[in-house]
Amino acid sequence: MEREQRSILLLGGSRQQVVAIECAKRLGYRTILCDYLPDNPGQFAADVFYQESTTDRDRMLEIARAEGVSGVLAYASDPAALTAAYVAEALGLPTNPLAAVETLSTKHLFRAYLAEHGFPAPAAHPVPVGSDADEVAKIASHMRQPVVIKPTDSSGSKGVSVLDHPDADAVWDALEAAATFSRNGVLLLEEYIRAAFPRVIGGDIFVVDGMVRFWGLMSCLRDESLGGLVPIGERCPSGLSCAQERAVRDQIQALVDSLGLRFGEFNVEIIVGEDDTPYFLELGARAGGNMIPVQLSDISGIDLIEANVRAAMGDAALDVAFDGSDAAAATYVLHADRAGTLAGVDIAPEIAPCIYRTVMYVEPGQPVERFDGAGKALGIFFLRFDDVAHMERLLDGITARIRAVVS
Repeated sequence: MEREQRSILLLGGSRQQVVAIECAKRLGYRTILCDYLPDNPGQFAADVFYQESTTDRDRMLEIARAEGVSGVLAYASDPAALTAAYVAEALGLPTNPLAAVETLSTKHLFRAYLAEHGFPAPAAHPVPVGSDADEVAKIASHMRQPVVIKPTDSSGSKGVSVLDHPDADAVWDALEAAATFSRNGVLLLEEYIRAAFPRVIGGDIFVVDGMVRFWGLMSCLRDESLGGLVPIGERCPSGLSCAQERAVRDQIQALVDSLGLRFGEFNVEIIVGEDDTPYFLELGARAGGNMIPVQLSDISGIDLIEANVRAAMGDAALDVAFDGSDAAAATYVLHADRAGTLAGVDIAPEIAPCIYRTVMYVEPGQPVERFDGAGKALGIFFLRFDDVAHMERLLDGITARIRAVVS
């Protein structure tokens, strides 16, 4: 008798999520996709498509029951990670604890958890949407400057403002910007963490049976001309000293232990502070955006997309053990510094030989927006270099070496 095909529920069918759908099909699973956007590309790869919001927990649970799924995966999606944990926990499917995922996915809960459990954390205050700007400015005046105002349930640096002088006018603008990207109605006012190491540590880890087995620590590239808040790529190796990396690893494993996380890929953002203390910006309960899993799969030789799909289905057969690499590699997020129409991409001759893969999201002739969040990326360039010195030389001024031409 032929064995019945098992089904997996995939939450989200964006350009970056199609790889998970294709991987699940390659592994022999029946793919059920949910995405509220009518033009999402994932629907053309999945076996079954529902045009439904992945943040509607009860509707996702209803679909999961009706389709008899054996696993749920919110690949590279912060909002859907909560739904995936909710559905999987309700159905007794593989998942990390819903309470832990809620803590990781909600910034004010995460900051409170860090402080309550002895992890380094900046002073922070949750602020309801609609709060009086004068009152928030008064709170900010008693905090170390500068301060940050951000939504607590969004990703990709959307709606984040750094205020050097948080007077009422500046605070009002920041509150408005953050509220635009807030679904839960809670914003966060927190102290800006002063860094000793010049770049934010980013990348992904993979946990198996409560232990970090895959260490994909890199460091983030930023475009300072656009405010320096949104990552425009990742470079490997990170550049941390041995002592700094050990401190970062120790903090990550301690947080994994504290939250009771059991398995899966997690996206890391950490600032190494002035005293070389690691401060968590995020430990996202999902694989990283900007195709970080693809980048790390190239570097490590381990298929992290497959590992994600298998883990969601309760299969830990794929060995993900990886302790980092000295190979010089990077990604670069193509972006526009102003709105207009993409006319093309200008690539400097000295960096062209380093590009080994290009994934374009926008084609010439299509409209583009000024880059102020990860969702406005135009494409991803994957690069390899001869060595770290070669990489650092070419990444210095990368925005001029790979440039979107906008008309």
